[in-house]
Amino acid sequence: MIKSFLKGMVIGIANIIPGVSGGTMMVSMGIYDKLIHCITHLFSEFKKSVLFLLPIAIGMVAAIVCSSFGITWLFEHYPLQTNLLFIGLILGGLPAICGKVKGNRIRLGHLLAGLLFFVIVVAFAAMGEREGNAQDLSFGLVNVCKLLGVGVIASATMVIPGVSGSMVLMLMGFYHPILESITRFFKALAAFDIQAILQECGILIPFGLGVVAGVFAIAKLIEILFEKAPLYAYWAILGLIVSSPVAILLMMGAVPAITVGSVLTGLVALAVGFVVALKLGE
Repeated sequence: MIKSFLKGMVIGIANIIPGVSGGTMMVSMGIYDKLIHCITHLFSEFKKSVLFLLPIAIGMVAAIVCSSFGITWLFEHYPLQTNLLFIGLILGGLPAICGKVKGNRIRLGHLLAGLLFFVIVVAFAAMGEREGNAQDLSFGLVNVCKLLGVGVIASATMVIPGVSGSMVLMLMGFYHPILESITRFFKALAAFDIQAILQECGILIPFGLGVVAGVFAIAKLIEILFEKAPLYAYWAILGLIVSSPVAILLMMGAVPAITVGSVLTGLVALAVGFVVALKLGE
């Protein structure tokens, strides 16, 4: 239960940070296949699915709340170390995925699937992180429909390994407005400000409904892919995982002056991330 909660926290933090993929974290910690299965069989295997998903979901929510109040501070003040920590978390999942394809004959199509997704992620990162204009989230029918659609898109990209859902939100101009809305909601909740709570619910509820709908839709498509062509799917994920560290480094941008201390602490963070991913994936 505690391990699942911690896995959920790692996924939640990854989904908050632009450039880092929550789906890749799921793969790195060895829960991707089971998580997709539990989502698509939530009603047919309700008790089993809820017992697996609930601690992960609680961990994700806890991490998102904490992130909205300042975990991103680490990325602002210690970008090298924090990014290397996430790279370690990603690379720690490679042994588990390699085990999925080990012993099977490697075909040209498998290599092409891995290479294709590697190129897509790296090219997307190389284009640069250009934030769209911040969207107006004032309550209204048009904005409610817009938030539903954005929620669907964001959740789909959050589930796919190698793709950063938060980066997609940023490109559409919804990242900061939604993050600020989450912060205001919990501040209002702590102050028991009913009017402010209802105001933020007008933003967060339609977005949340879109997220739920998107997760179910993309999970079903991914399940079909794993059923029809599992080896191609795993090779594609291998390409996504290998490309993720490259994408993170490309999107990291300017960092403060690199010193011996920052390099050493960065390498320690990399090693810690790798070991944590291995242990959480056991």
